[in-house]
Amino acid sequence: MNTMQYQPSRHIMDFHLAGFAYCDGLDVIEELRLGQAVQLVREEGNPHDPDAVAVLYKNTKIGYVPAQYNGLFSTLLYYGHGDILEARIQMVNLETHPERQFRVVVKVTDARGDVGA
Repeated sequence: MNTMQYQPSRHIMDFHLAGFAYCDGLDVIEELRLGQAVQLVREEGNPHDPDAVAVLYKNTKIGYVPAQYNGLFSTLLYYGHGDILEARIQMVNLETHPERQFRVVVKVTDARGDVGA
């Protein structure tokens, strides 16, 4: 008998990190590895995009959520729901254009505790 229950994916979105070449990513590039946790932070007062969401690694801004995808994250962060988001480096390819070197995946945090035990 199969006791596995269906679980929906926690995946919300994945994207190439925007603006890496214009941020401080080179300061930490040696530390950015597959699976590395990063933080999403709403960048209030950004003159180019009122919904700008920066991606930080250990308080170093390494880029942004691309503008076409940042509305949902900006709203969640504005209203204090950042704790439901889990962001990680999904892909690293240092041989390609700076805007395509890093991909980030964002998932919803599993806050159910010890499920199935």
